[in-house]
Amino acid sequence: MNHGRTAPSLIALVSAALLVVTGCTSTGDARSSVVVTTNILGDITRAIVGAQAEVTVLMKPNADPHSFGISAQQAAEVERAGLIVYNGLGLEGGMLRTVRAAEDSGVPALPVAERVNPISYTSDEAAGRPDPHFWTDPGRVRDAVNAIADQVIAHVDGVDAPAVRINADRYRGEIDALEATMSRRFAEIPPQRRKLVTNHHVFGYLARRFGFEVIGAVIPGGSTLASPSSSDLKSLADAVRSAGVPAIFADSSQPDRLARVLADQAGLRVAVTPLFSESLSEPGQGAATYLEMMRANTEAIAAGLTRP
Repeated sequence: MNHGRTAPSLIALVSAALLVVTGCTSTGDARSSVVVTTNILGDITRAIVGAQAEVTVLMKPNADPHSFGISAQQAAEVERAGLIVYNGLGLEGGMLRTVRAAEDSGVPALPVAERVNPISYTSDEAAGRPDPHFWTDPGRVRDAVNAIADQVIAHVDGVDAPAVRINADRYRGEIDALEATMSRRFAEIPPQRRKLVTNHHVFGYLARRFGFEVIGAVIPGGSTLASPSSSDLKSLADAVRSAGVPAIFADSSQPDRLARVLADQAGLRVAVTPLFSESLSEPGQGAATYLEMMRANTEAIAAGLTRP
């Protein structure tokens, strides 16, 4: 008789234990993931986290951070994350609501651009607004590495803090080497040619760090979602003509039709050179990592501005 009563009791105890273990495991798994919005920040975050946690990147290669959207499954991953790493300052307009909702439900989130001493746009209707494109300055990316490492250690369960610090130190060393390469290559550009005309305002940080003058952008407003008027194009064409720039730089993930129209309107021999400005590429396309992207852009800018 005692055996008859003990068996159900044991079953109940085992079932309860399994529920507790299952619940703990699910919570641990949820708290041990990092979700990153843009692929540039995703690559940087993966270099810092290494094998310490799962890192999910929402933005696909060759996408536009201003307008990319996510699936319902990805939105659920955001809600379950141990930490959300996002650019901020209005860059991810297509999914900011999802990030805000996750924050409201208690998910820690890091707006990286807000932590690296952002600058403001200085021209067009965007003047005075904070510029989110900090990654074109490797010095600010060094600061971003520190911020990301701190938040991963603080909020992601199961990570080995010393291992994360080692990864971060190693990656900062790679950024130091990148910055030295960029400085040497840009020093070869004559001062009178250190002028940038781009598809839209992306390189303000690079210009400030390495001593370029931003003449203007084909698309005003700091976002690819804006559209230039005919008067915008004429004004910029006049500036291009006055500055005598030999190249206009267009985002590799965006059609360069407007840049070519501007080149035609300027009435000068102006090349349109693609840059990887706001998204990484697929592997083998020239910008599969942040470091590869910046090296490719450095070479393209230097070559474009030193051509005869």
